[in-house]
Amino acid sequence: MRAYRLAIPLALPFILLASAASAQSGFQSCLAGLRSAAAAKGVSGATFDRAMAGVEPDMKIIEAMNNQPEFKTPIWDYLGTLVDDEKVAEGRNMLRQYASVFAAAEQRFGVDRHTIAAVWGVESDFGKARGKWPLVQSLATGACLAPRRNAFFKGELLATLQIIQRGDVRPERLFGSWAGAFGHTQFIPSTYLRLAVDGDGDGRRDLVDSIPDALHSTANFMRKAGWVTGAPWGYEVRVPDGYSGPSGRNPKHPVSSWAARGIVKFDGSPLNGAGNAGLLMPAGRNGPAFLVFKNYDAAYSYNGADSYALAISLLSDRLRGKPGVQGQWPTDDLPLSREQRRELQRLLISRGYNVGEPDGAVGSLTRTAIKEIESKLGMPQTGRPGEKVLRALKGGRV
Repeated sequence: MRAYRLAIPLALPFILLASAASAQSGFQSCLAGLRSAAAAKGVSGATFDRAMAGVEPDMKIIEAMNNQPEFKTPIWDYLGTLVDDEKVAEGRNMLRQYASVFAAAEQRFGVDRHTIAAVWGVESDFGKARGKWPLVQSLATGACLAPRRNAFFKGELLATLQIIQRGDVRPERLFGSWAGAFGHTQFIPSTYLRLAVDGDGDGRRDLVDSIPDALHSTANFMRKAGWVTGAPWGYEVRVPDGYSGPSGRNPKHPVSSWAARGIVKFDGSPLNGAGNAGLLMPAGRNGPAFLVFKNYDAAYSYNGADSYALAISLLSDRLRGKPGVQGQWPTDDLPLSREQRRELQRLLISRGYNVGEPDGAVGSLTRTAIKEIESKLGMPQTGRPGEKVLRALKGGRV
């Protein structure tokens, strides 16, 4: 038994090397097979070879597939950093700075400027967080080595090669998310091919280095997704105690049917709005509720998650001067804004924890430090940046 235990660590490096070599061999074989598929899409052999020169698989892509925040993060935490006062102030500044661009996109596509700005703010923090993954490498890794969704990655890789072939975006500027979304408003390459438009009149569709192209393309996306000019996305409502009726974005019902169930606007006034609506209860029966119309579905189609669509919708309301969520989330540990997260990180640094730059972005280092603080406080070790941990640090309890 002892000899068996010793043999495992001695053999492990060789096993890992063999596995890595096998993965590399399979990756190169896969790329060779994609060359003909790219040619069928109009990508020349020279373009393909230049784009793939030196490309190696990045296994962090596979890890990222299982860690998407809009599906794993509690809705109140997700909204806490995407629809805070800082984001609203930034958005209003962008609306002023690019007023003529927003006005032109609004007139051209019928989508209001506040919604366009909200997409920009949620997707890339107004251009400051557009992703650092080389598109060709990340998509090639997914196409050849991902345990699922290979067809998606293959399609997006081929679309990326078409973008390079057309010359709309310089290859060295094609960086984005692990799944291939790129530019100011994070189009995936296939969506770019279908819906990107020229917004600055230079004859190119550059979502990376042309803000007008990005904003006009986003407005075009929303219009094609069914946006109704002048209509609301929805609004917050009150649901009667003990409510047991239907809920969810779909199926939708006439507004009158929701009113008949005792649902009213949050301020107590009667429901209004044309067309059918769904009753969204993103945190369950004990949290805030929203009546959502067709324009909410247009926002949903951008990412396919209610948390995302709600962030777009609520941020657009805040940019219009409306209040944010007024109901109470079902938690006794409220989420932190970006400024509060930066404060939390500064306090952790002052206590000797390495969390990197106090930038408000909560990564693995910050979560590890939070877990240690939670352990000292006798709390479950979640690594979540909540109000309880911040209060404990500010109060000197740890």
